[in-house]
Amino acid sequence: MKQRKTFRSLIAGNRYIVAPGAFDTLTARLVQLAGFEAVYLTGGGFSRANGYPDLGLLTLPEIVRWIGFAAEAVDIPIIADADTGYGNALNVVRTVREFEKAGAAAFHLEDQVAPKKCGHYEGKQIVSAEEMIGKIKAAVDTRQDRDLVIIARSDARAVEGLDAAIERVNRYMEAGADMGFVEAPQSAEELARVGKRVRPAVANVFEGGKTPALPAAELERMGFRLGIYPSQTQRAAIFAINETLSVLRRDGDTMAIENRLATFADREDAVDAKRWREIEAKYLENI
Repeated sequence: MKQRKTFRSLIAGNRYIVAPGAFDTLTARLVQLAGFEAVYLTGGGFSRANGYPDLGLLTLPEIVRWIGFAAEAVDIPIIADADTGYGNALNVVRTVREFEKAGAAAFHLEDQVAPKKCGHYEGKQIVSAEEMIGKIKAAVDTRQDRDLVIIARSDARAVEGLDAAIERVNRYMEAGADMGFVEAPQSAEELARVGKRVRPAVANVFEGGKTPALPAAELERMGFRLGIYPSQTQRAAIFAINETLSVLRRDGDTMAIENRLATFADREDAVDAKRWREIEAKYLENI
C-alpha cells in the first residue's frame, strides 16, 4: 500500500507528525479533509463510540471491520490501536495478519495484561518484558509488507517507573519495533526524557490524563516524531451533540443554533457523495 510507504517516509524525517484521533469512519474522513497527513484510529474512542469504557471490551473482528471501513474511506495513512494484540504471541500473529489485510499503515502494541485498560486509568497491570518481546518478534515476523510500521508501547510508567518504561520500549525496539511509545509520562520533564532516550518516539497528547498536553513545536524540539491526539474530536462531538440536544429539547427545533451546524451540503461533502453520483451516472445511465 502506498499509504504505508508514505507513513514510513513521514516518520523517517525530522518533522513532528500530528495524527488526530478518529472514533468512527466519518471522523476519519473529516481528518483527511482537514488536511492532516495521517489519522489515528483510537481504540478508546471507538469503545466509547459503541457505548463502552476503554477496558478492552471490544473484540478483534469488531476493530478490524472498523479499520477496513476507514481504509476504504481515506487515502492518508491509518495508525491503528492493537491494544495487547488480543492475547498472547499467538493472538498477535492473527492480529497483525488481520490489521495488515484491513489496510492499517501502522499500529501500536502494548505490554498490559489482557484485557487492557485505558493508559490513563488506575490499576493497570503489565506482562513481563520477555513476554512482550516475544509479541514484538511475532508481529515483526508476521507482517508481509515491510513498510507496515510497528509501534511498541509500554504502560510500565505507572507500575515500575519511567526509567523502566523507557528501558522496556528500547528493548522492544531492539526486538524489531519501528517506533517507541511510553504511555502516560507525568510531567514535561518526563516527556523530555522520553524524547531524548527513545528514538523515534510517539507522544500521546491526551488532555485530562496524566500527561501534560504540550504544544506540537515543543514536542518536536524534545525529539518526538509522531503525536496521536485520541480524544479531541470525540470530546468536541460530545460537547456539540449535548448542546444541540439541549436546544432541541428546550425549543422543539434547532433554529437558534442552525448557523453553527453543518449544512446538508457539508454532510454530502464529508462522504464524497459527488464521486458516488458520478459512479452511478457512469454505470447506470443506460438502464
